[in-house]
Amino acid sequence: MAFSIVAGLALALTATEPLPAAPDAAHQVQLDHRGQRVDVTYRSDIDVTHRQIGAVGAPGRPSALRCAWQASVAVQREARHPAGHVLARTVSAEQPLTGSRPGWCATQKDAIARDVAARSDTVREHLLAVAARDQDALVAELDAAHGTVRG
Repeated sequence: MAFSIVAGLALALTATEPLPAAPDAAHQVQLDHRGQRVDVTYRSDIDVTHRQIGAVGAPGRPSALRCAWQASVAVQREARHPAGHVLARTVSAEQPLTGSRPGWCATQKDAIARDVAARSDTVREHLLAVAARDQDALVAELDAAHGTVRG
């Protein structure tokens, strides 16, 4: 049997899947708004995209097959006001986490999950930075919601 290998064959397979959140992936704060306590929870939501690149090498030759991955980090904010308002918002990361692994994406998913988990400090820093930047926007949203309640 003769096998013909086409050099430079690029596979463009992509897949996305969310990673389970780490136990410390949530950040909780309490905010005083017009004399009432608002409980605010920020959670990181990581979505990993895989892209198969390169080609399988000829027998006896090294393979150029790689799995490029990108992890987008979004922060979900939920604020619960005692008056019954629940304000939710999503903030996406400006710079996603990236990396690559040799071989097929299907066989590298666990290793990629470990790579992303190893960068949990970066995810946590992003979560805290988003929470700090969100305070003014949250107060404005609470003021707008409070202004619409008649009672």
